[in-house]
Amino acid sequence: MKPRIKKILTENNDFQHIEVLKRNREKRNKYNEFFVEGVKSINYAIQYNWHIKTYAYSREKPLSQWALDVLSNSKAELHLELPLKLMKKLSDKEEEYSEIIAVIGMPENDLSRIKIKEDMLVVVFDRPSSHGNLGALIRSCEALNVDGLIITGHAIDLYDTKTIRSSMGTFFSIPIIRLQSHKDLIPWFNSIKRNMNNFKVIGSTSKTNKFIMDANLINPMALLIGNETHGLSNNYKAICDTLIKIPMSGHITSFNVACAASIMLYEISRQRNNML
Repeated sequence: MKPRIKKILTENNDFQHIEVLKRNREKRNKYNEFFVEGVKSINYAIQYNWHIKTYAYSREKPLSQWALDVLSNSKAELHLELPLKLMKKLSDKEEEYSEIIAVIGMPENDLSRIKIKEDMLVVVFDRPSSHGNLGALIRSCEALNVDGLIITGHAIDLYDTKTIRSSMGTFFSIPIIRLQSHKDLIPWFNSIKRNMNNFKVIGSTSKTNKFIMDANLINPMALLIGNETHGLSNNYKAICDTLIKIPMSGHITSFNVACAASIMLYEISRQRNNML
């Protein structure tokens, strides 16, 4: 079915709907939709078959071949043609406005989206407080074979434009689930352990004597990452099978959380590749 094309000239309801999705977390959750712009992000969303509901664009200036191809192959429900001044107003970019802005539906917030398999690797990030850190971690997860990312607790919004932008589009490449607390994970972990007794829950904390290279990271596992300020909570430590840390020299006691997680994911990948 071809998209419905609608031309608008003013800041009508269609325009206001996209604009509010860009800036308002409550509205994003109410409508289960979010705002996306940027070539990489839209390409990833298309590649991984996300539900793109609307494309907004302007024809007052010639569109690039990329934009023309996206629109000609579109499976979106609606195409909104806007005046150039409204596209510039919608775009979150500081220098050049985006040629295409997408409204994308949120997937089900369900752990079943993460595939259970013999070499599974899941990352849990508790209470992330920085869009940049979360986006950087998503990029590392995509690069280092993570099967799913779980965010727990009171956290910055996964669907904020700053999170998506800092992920460089990799946001769309892996399942990302939001949960209220560690309590929502315990039954899932227990279920996996009943079917795979070598599945381990491994926590990252500076308050342990075990270094990451001394741990067996080959088995299926969940890697738990704590909050940027407070680290891994006692509740999470209590459900871990093993606690590990990265060896450090100098006077600094911890890495940036996204940096630390990336180092750990690299070590997991290194150990697993050495077993092939």
